[in-house]
Formats: sequence, C-alpha cells, structure tokens
Amino acid sequence: MSVNNKRVFYVKYLANQIYADILKSRPDVRLDRLENESRDEISAPILSAAHAYQIGAARDELAKHFHADADLLRRAPNLLIVSSNGAGYDPVDVDACTAAGVIVVNQSGGNAHSVAEHALAMLITLSKRIIQADRVLRREANINRNTLMGNEVHGKTIGIVGLGNVGRRIAALCKGLLSMNVLAYDPYLSATEMAERGGEKVALDDLLRRSDFVSISCPLTKDNSGMIGAREFALMQPHAYFITTARGFIHDEVALEQALRDKRIAGAGLDVWAKEPPPPDHPLLQFDNVIASPHTAGVTKEARENMARIAAEQMLDALDGKRPPRLVNPEVWPAYVKRFERTFGFAPG
Repeated sequence: MSVNNKRVFYVKYLANQIYADILKSRPDVRLDRLENESRDEISAPILSAAHAYQIGAARDELAKHFHADADLLRRAPNLLIVSSNGAGYDPVDVDACTAAGVIVVNQSGGNAHSVAEHALAMLITLSKRIIQADRVLRREANINRNTLMGNEVHGKTIGIVGLGNVGRRIAALCKGLLSMNVLAYDPYLSATEMAERGGEKVALDDLLRRSDFVSISCPLTKDNSGMIGAREFALMQPHAYFITTARGFIHDEVALEQALRDKRIAGAGLDVWAKEPPPPDHPLLQFDNVIASPHTAGVTKEARENMARIAAEQMLDALDGKRPPRLVNPEVWPAYVKRFERTFGFAPG
C-alpha cells in the first residue's frame, strides 16, 4: 500500500477528533489542516495536491476563500470529493462542483436525534412560556402568575416542513410522546412515504393554516430560499409558533419580525440565522416570546462524534472506490468515475 498517496485536507476544525484518528489509521491517506488565516504559500500546495476536502458546514465560520466554489476548484485541480461536516453544506457551490466532476457528500442523519430534541425543547418551552416566566421572575418582585399562563402541547397539531431524517424524528417524538397530530410538507416524498414517517402529506399553505406549531427541518436549496415570508406568516394562526432548526434564509427574518410585532403569530424558536451568530442587537432577539440559540441544535457530544465517524468512514469508502451513500449530486457520478480512474488507476464501483 502506497504511503500518503490520497490527500485530504480541512480548514480550522473537524466535528470530532475521531475523524482524524480514523483517517490517520490508514497509511495511504494524508490529512492536512489549514487555518482561515493560512498564507497562500502554505495553502496553495495543499489545495493543489488535494483529492478530498472535509469542509465545515457553517458558512460564517469558514473564510470565503475556502468555500468550495469555482475559485477554490480552480486552485484544487485534483479535487474529487467535497465532504461536509454536517447535514447542511452551505459553503459548497454544488453546481460548480458538479460542473468540475467533483462529488459532494454530507452526513445527513448523523445529528437527527440532537436536532429533533432541540426542536421539541423549543416547542414545549414556547407553549409553556418558560422563558417569559424566567425573565419576569428575575426582573420583578410582584408577579401575577396568571399573566404567564401557557398551553398544553398534548393533542395539538404540528406542521413539519421537510420530513427527512430530522423531520421524521420530530414527528415520532411529537406523535409518540405527546399524541400530537402531524402534518407534513415535503415535495420529494409521496403520501405513502410520508405516512410511513408519521406525517400526513399536505400542501404548504394548508400546513401553515392548520398547525399550532410550524417546524422547519429541510435543507437550504436554491429552490426554497425565502420560502417562508410575509405571505406565509400571514397564513399562520395567531396562537401558532414558528420553529426552525434548519438553515437561515429559508425564512425571511424581516417578515418574521413584523409578524411578531403585529402579533400575527404567538412566538418563535430560532436556531438558525442569516448571519451566524446574530449580533446581540438583532431585532428578533428583542422579543421575550422568541427563544434563540446560535445554531447549536446539532451541537452535542453524541452528535459530533457520530457525524465525525460517519464522515470518516464515508470518506475512506469513497477514496477506496465505493459509491458514497450520502451523495448530494448523483448526476455527477459518470464524470467523477472518469476523473477518479485517471487519478488512482481504477474505476470506482
């Protein structure tokens, strides 16, 4: 087995050290680390020789010149694989990778339990008005607890946008633990598939009108950017809550602010933002009926270790010529096979 003939690099951080441990157990794989601030004389030779890029999933934590776009692909002519640390892949221009014959893979499902639990925690906290009660208790001496009256979640309706790994786990928790009714919108799944995942397939407008809680759990794509805006918030019930653990830009933050200010909806639970983290003076952080977290739904010890393990295993499988199970751009496969064979002397299966 040749030593270090398969070159992988990453920038700044990995999901967990186990990724490096797994890759370093293979003598034919070399793993290089760069920093956002790495000088060109250091980064250029690594990019030029790289076959694979293990990229961070958070766009604002990664320097723009290390986003996997057309410019980086020109600087990395031997690159075959771009692998996201997470389920999302915001810093990756998938179209540019496809045009260059580069496969893009993610780690979908690796953090599903953590993200679903976070969404459920937000749902219960909002409905019981726990955050408002905590803040009032810290600020005021004389409290009328009747002004903090909340609602039971049991038997209510949740509408889930995106019934993938996270969405189906949210459905299972809400249906199994809380006897909630589950509506779901997902244009990529049939009614039968969605029923098997615990949701009733409905149109997006119908979901918004009927739900007591709306939870966003779909990936950000060029087709759903801005999907939830002023029109959509206006369709929601005044007592309903909006929750997102997906990606910023799927909902319009200005429209959400106005909906809250006009009391068109009851509140929101936000884990993702257009700019991450949001500044402390962000308008949405000024509402007591908004629960906020800085994209930490999937940041648990268990999820990070699981994501790193499956990322390392998928990377090694791809470098060994196997077809990755979490391929984001399957249409690139024929072109990728030819490039891989030219590089390593054999065609992937």
